Amino acid sequence: MTTTTGAAQADTSRVRSIQLPGILLGVGLGGFVDGILLHQLLQWHHMLSSTDQDRIGVKYYDPGTVPGLEMNTVWDGVFHTVCWLAVLLGLAVLYSRVTHHRRRVWTSRVLWGWVLVGWGLFNLVEGVLDHHVLGIHHVYAGAGQVWWDIGFLVLGALLVAGGYLLQRSGGPFDPAAPAARREGRRG
Repeated sequence: MTTTTGAAQADTSRVRSIQLPGILLGVGLGGFVDGILLHQLLQWHHMLSSTDQDRIGVKYYDPGTVPGLEMNTVWDGVFHTVCWLAVLLGLAVLYSRVTHHRRRVWTSRVLWGWVLVGWGLFNLVEGVLDHHVLGIHHVYAGAGQVWWDIGFLVLGALLVAGGYLLQRSGGPFDPAAPAARREGRRG
């Protein structure tokens, strides 16, 4: 039977201490990438752009018309507000948990691994819920839309796996450790 020493428990708690804020930051930042790239720059979809085919009966607002684009823009704004709140909450939790040597956290593989996990979780939850369950929009509507939606989910799974591996490759993050001691460690 394997036992955990006090030092190993402390290392695990340090890693977990930036897990939640990293995931929150990843969810918010992943949402911003989705909203800015797919909604605004590429204009592939908006929050309600497929409600003419949805599974819950939301009124259709054709983004090809001015009134429809206005309503989709409002809902894109609600979406961006949620992303913004996730980033602010992630920063607040991170700030409260990392009390010493705060600059060091931004170079930690552990933090950036959890950020990638959060981004992947955003893709998986948003993709399953909005694209498949509710059907309120698709990554790229039209012929082959299911493949774009599946690709979005595959990207989410790859981000979760890659982020998990990245955070595992970093040493336990200890912002209180002296810089000289950390230089010889991964992280």
